Amino acid sequence: MSFQNALKDKGDSITIELEVTPGSRKASFPEGYNQWRQRIEIKLTAAAQKGKANEELINSLADFFKINTASIAIRSGARSSKKTVEIKGLEYDEAVRMLEG
Repeated sequence: MSFQNALKDKGDSITIELEVTPGSRKASFPEGYNQWRQRIEIKLTAAAQKGKANEELINSLADFFKINTASIAIRSGARSSKKTVEIKGLEYDEAVRMLEG
């Protein structure tokens, strides 16, 4: 599975295009790759209410990439299932390796 089309190198950061499914029985990242939308799928247990799913999303990404939550920001789609997340201090090649790994 190639996640590369969902990642963009911004120099000092990367952006990741995500498709989020809140309210799942089990949290999972990466859950898969939607090749038509070119987004990495992630499942979260939190409901999409009062920012709980967004908070879990940031924590899940921080755990997966082993970085601080302060390095992660939702750049677009805060109220949508289709989100763009920016991660500072993570190199593109390292992110691809971790996702495919």
